[in-house]
Amino acid sequence: MQALQSAALRPSPLDPLRKPQYPTSLPSNNAKPPVKRLPFTISASASTVSSPKRETDPKKRVVITGMGLVSVFGNDVDAYYEKLLAGESGITPIDRFDASKFPTRFGGQIRGFKSEGYIDGKNDRRLDDCLRYCIVAGKKALEDADLGGDRLGKIDKIRAGVLVGTGMGGLTVFSDGVQALIEKGYRKITPFFIPYAITNMGSALLAIDLGLMGPNYSISTACATSNYCFYAAANHIRRGEADLMIAGGTEAAIIPIGLGGFVACRALSQRNDDPKTASRPWDKDRDGFVMGEGAGVLVMESLEHAMKRDAPIIAEYLGGAVNCDAYHMTDPRADGLGVSSCIQSALEDAGVSPEEVNYINAHATSTVVGDLAEVNAIKKVFKNTSGIKINATKSMIGHCLGAAGGLEAIATVKAITTGWLHPTINQFNPEPSVEFDTVANKKQQHEVNVAISNSFGFGGHNSVVAFSAFKP
Repeated sequence: MQALQSAALRPSPLDPLRKPQYPTSLPSNNAKPPVKRLPFTISASASTVSSPKRETDPKKRVVITGMGLVSVFGNDVDAYYEKLLAGESGITPIDRFDASKFPTRFGGQIRGFKSEGYIDGKNDRRLDDCLRYCIVAGKKALEDADLGGDRLGKIDKIRAGVLVGTGMGGLTVFSDGVQALIEKGYRKITPFFIPYAITNMGSALLAIDLGLMGPNYSISTACATSNYCFYAAANHIRRGEADLMIAGGTEAAIIPIGLGGFVACRALSQRNDDPKTASRPWDKDRDGFVMGEGAGVLVMESLEHAMKRDAPIIAEYLGGAVNCDAYHMTDPRADGLGVSSCIQSALEDAGVSPEEVNYINAHATSTVVGDLAEVNAIKKVFKNTSGIKINATKSMIGHCLGAAGGLEAIATVKAITTGWLHPTINQFNPEPSVEFDTVANKKQQHEVNVAISNSFGFGGHNSVVAFSAFKP
């Protein structure tokens, strides 16, 4: 996620940190002569360059056996993807609180969320929405994996873990606690303030509820959170530390302090007169991202474990990578090195060549700087863009922050299983430099060979994960 960089129009309080200077010479004190480095080249001959190899060990191959979500389009995976294929926008005016004094007054707000059957009523009333979304999405993913209810007892719970992250944590509980302290004093702060605000509690509550004793923690890397969780969860499986992991992201930040914070960053669209067209990645008239919320969770397990229990295998996780731009708090590197190297590392981890990738679910937040920076980085890796289709889920559901990668991974897997790519809507005046087929405004039929899903976050956190259809 990147904040806008339009100094002349919308000066940002982050401007003093916008252009870090890379050192061009060593300090004069105790200066050492530069090291003479030998040129390094890679020969293209078959004798020196080996083709990438995918994992073949069933103990280390990671498959997707379940998917669960909470979204602006409801809590059903198939219904969610049908809405995406239809090109519907979930962006509406915010009515959860009075947003009339904010310069941005709309978002991908979830309405009518119900947790019956997944969370008991007493706890449901106490929990932050961030935790409610996490628990419901996690349990629905297990149901999809044929592990709902008593069926969960057929796995070794000591070797099953949970890794669901969040960028903001229990923001409503935190905000309410601060307000209680200011208005009524510390005695009026709920005893659940700390437990429900900290970012690790979603993973913990799922594990407590289900009895899962394997690896359990959360990752918080802003809008790259979900992909970081997928990558880490898969590595736990590949290292033999777990048979099964519930992984993804959750977020519920559409509250006054959340909206106000992103307004202060100058990051949000202000297209209040037409919210449904506000999120328009790669369109010349984009003016910032649109806040969303929800949760997206995958059940990931070793192929060996999935086959032993005759699990429904939906797709395969091939590999991934994470890294850091090491450049700026909110802006991407101008040279795109962080993103391009992350994509390359993900392909290497997946055992995939660039030529095998023919679909990219892009980060594409609808920011002036970020959209083109991502495309330029992609071009560095994929020299031939003609066979690659790229789309932006955020054009319809907004930017769900820590949950974005989870919801987009589900969209990516559904593209693989259905053979249909959802459109990128609101493509009215496309940027000519994009050069990719962005599946503009209308769904397209497309047989996906290998797909990658990109997620980037404040702090320069980059993450890329690769999926394909499962082939025994």
